[in-house]
Amino acid sequence: MAAGGTELLHAQLLRRLPASISDKVQILSRPEELDERKIPVLWIHDMPGDVEFLANKVERSKYAGIVMVSAWQQNVFNINMGIPFDETFVIKNAIEPIPKHSKPADGTINLIYHPTPHRGLGILVPVFIELCKRHDNLRLDVFSNFDIYGWPHLNEDFEELYQMCRDHPNITYHGSQPNEVVREAIQKAHIFAYPCIWRETSCLAAIEAMSARCLVVAPNYGALSETLANFNISYPWTEDINKHANSFAASLVYAIESLNNPNVQSHLDFQKTYADNFYSWDVRINEWEAFLENIRPPTKRKAEINWM
Repeated sequence: MAAGGTELLHAQLLRRLPASISDKVQILSRPEELDERKIPVLWIHDMPGDVEFLANKVERSKYAGIVMVSAWQQNVFNINMGIPFDETFVIKNAIEPIPKHSKPADGTINLIYHPTPHRGLGILVPVFIELCKRHDNLRLDVFSNFDIYGWPHLNEDFEELYQMCRDHPNITYHGSQPNEVVREAIQKAHIFAYPCIWRETSCLAAIEAMSARCLVVAPNYGALSETLANFNISYPWTEDINKHANSFAASLVYAIESLNNPNVQSHLDFQKTYADNFYSWDVRINEWEAFLENIRPPTKRKAEINWM
């Protein structure tokens, strides 16, 4: 059974909703059979190409509401599918804030990568190996494969990359691990290194890294700029892999060399305060409850719109 970010968020939301709401609303993160006893709400984490059925107005009308996870994503669906803004709602993702902690202070700089491999690991690993030739205090923890989604067959295309991780003395390859294990690991990390080549509609890995006071190095691609609220060391995204790798490497070097600067440490304190407050489930659940308490069945909503 898949246990990725979408599934994690879905379980966390359902656990926090009062029975007065969860008993009357069906929240779906994927197209599934609708429960006729409940009001259906579609919670989309994907891009338009992943949910092409939404281009059909009749299909969209089956849902009392369609929730997006970023304004960037909402804009993409409007531009690519022509979905009116008043048919979608933006409720951003949430996390349980990472507990306050102290980072290792032995002179080692710990990097972490914990999204799936196709999102940027192929750029990170060769860049990291090259930087290790100039910096002998770097360590990288990689938590990444497709097992967490129940797609182990997809690992075959990345086995060579995994082996590069296993073979390098400064890289520890962990494969996929439960979220609680990753949350422990990012408390020991100084930098979340994410040369992203995937159009993120949001990014739980980045949000948790912000809460863990990790300096985030990531491009201005997809919804990353919106999600990270300019707290990251950002660089322009490019389709050219070599140019991307060079830009990422330069940004990563800057992160490594400036990490202990007092201004950077103050920046990370502010970053954690922002992430812990803005992305906390304690805040986000109030938005969900307010939204769901006022939701109406699709047929009733449609009748009222026609009447007006």
